[in-house]
Amino acid sequence: MDTKKCDYDVLIIGAGPGGIFSAYELSKNDPDMKICVVELGRPLDKRKCPIDGKKVKSCIKCPVCSIMSGFGGAGAFSDGKYNITNQFGGTLYEHVGKQEAIDLMKYVDEINVSHGGAGTKLYSTANTKIKTMCLENGLHLLDAQVRHLGTDINYVVLENLYNELKDRVEFRFNTAVERVRHYGQGYAAETKDGDITAEKCIISVGRSGSKWMEGVCSDLNITTHSNRVDIGVRVELPAEIFAHLTDELYESKIVYRTEKFEDMVRTFCMNPHGVVVNENTNGIVTVNGHSYEDPAKHTANTNFALLVSKHFSEPFRDSNGYGESIARLSNMLGGGVLVQRFGDLVRGRRSTETRIRESFVTPTLAATPGDLSLVIPKRILDGIIEMIYALDNIAPGTANDDTLLYGVEVKFYNMDVEIDENLETTSPGLYVIGDCSGVTHSLSHASASGVYAARHILEQR
Repeated sequence: MDTKKCDYDVLIIGAGPGGIFSAYELSKNDPDMKICVVELGRPLDKRKCPIDGKKVKSCIKCPVCSIMSGFGGAGAFSDGKYNITNQFGGTLYEHVGKQEAIDLMKYVDEINVSHGGAGTKLYSTANTKIKTMCLENGLHLLDAQVRHLGTDINYVVLENLYNELKDRVEFRFNTAVERVRHYGQGYAAETKDGDITAEKCIISVGRSGSKWMEGVCSDLNITTHSNRVDIGVRVELPAEIFAHLTDELYESKIVYRTEKFEDMVRTFCMNPHGVVVNENTNGIVTVNGHSYEDPAKHTANTNFALLVSKHFSEPFRDSNGYGESIARLSNMLGGGVLVQRFGDLVRGRRSTETRIRESFVTPTLAATPGDLSLVIPKRILDGIIEMIYALDNIAPGTANDDTLLYGVEVKFYNMDVEIDENLETTSPGLYVIGDCSGVTHSLSHASASGVYAARHILEQR
C-alpha cells in the first residue's frame, strides 16, 4: 500500500467562484483542515487590465489576462449576476437534484449578501406581464430569481471573502499547474516551483481552462463527452429601449426559435446602463459586457449578448476549436473586436468610422468598424438578425439602424467531464466543479458546485 505523505488535505486548482466556495465551506466546517488554493492569475487587488482608453486602447494580449484569471475568476469583473434557477446556467441539478441545486444557490446568495451584498436587489420573473408579452411574439422568458451585485459590489464581496479566507487557507497566486498526476493515494500538481500534493483535489479552472482540463482528463483516463460552443454578438443600444424589461427583471433570459433553421437564439448577460469590454481567452480577443450598481458609473446604453449554441456530433469533437477559428477571423480582420451598425449589416455593407461616429448610439468600447458577415457563419448570423426583429416587437427600437453589434462573442465550454452525483470523477478523490466541468455555466451554479463538492469531502473525513 502506497503511504506517501501529502502536503495538504485538499488542493484546489483555480480561485474562481467554484474554488472560492469550496475553500469557504471546507475551512468554515473544519478549521484544522490544510487547504491550498493554486491560481494562475493574481490576487484581486493586483488584477488590472492595461487598457486605459488613452495610452492603451485595445488588448495587448498579456501572457495571463487579468480579466479572465486571478482571485474571483472570469466573474470577478462581470456585473455580478447570480441567477437562482435550474432553467439556465448549467445542469447541476442533474447530478444533485433540482431542490438541492436551488438550496445550494440560495445558500451562496446568503453568503454573498452577508459579505457585502446587503442592500442589492433580488429580482424575479414570477407573475410578470413580460412573460405573456414574450409568448405573444414567439419569445420565451425563462424563470429565475436574479441577485444583481454589480461589478463594484461584486468586487467588495470577493474582497471580503478573501480577507476571511486568507488566514485559514494558503493561496499560491501566479502559479501555473502544468499537469496533475497520482501521488500515492492522493494527487500532485506539477508547477515550476515543484509539486504540490494533497489527499483530495478539486479542479475549478473555468472556461478558460478548458483545453488544460482536457489534458488532465487524458492523463488520468477520465472520460469526456463533446459539448457545445455559443457564438454570437454583443448588442448595444440606448438604455430606454429595454428599460421596461430591465427595471422589472434586470436580467431577462429570452429564447427564440428561428423560423428559417429552427435554431435556438438566446439573450445572455444583460447589462442595463453598462459597458462593453474586451476579453482575452488563450490569446483570442472576444467581447463581453459589464454593469455597475453605483449610479455614478452608469452609461446611457444597455448591452446584452445574442448567442446561438452549436452542438457537434461524431466525428467532430472540437467545438471550442470551431469557436476559436471564428474569433481568430474577427481578430484578423479587426485586430480585435469588430463593431457594426445593424442598419449596415442588413444592407450588406461594412460600417466605417464615419458611420459609427455619426450614429445616435455612442459605443462604450473602442472597436474596429467592419463587416460581421465576413466573420460569422451565415446560419448563425441569419438567426441573430431574426432574433433582433423578434425582440423589436417587445422592445421597439431594438432593430433601429444605429443599434451596435460587436463581434464576436464566444462562450467556450469544456468537454463534459464524466462525474458522479458527488461531482467526483472516476479517479477517486478528484472532483471537477464549475464551468470547466461542462456542467455549470454561471456564477451561481459554479459557486453551488463548490459548496457541494466540499460537503462531500467533509463527509468522508
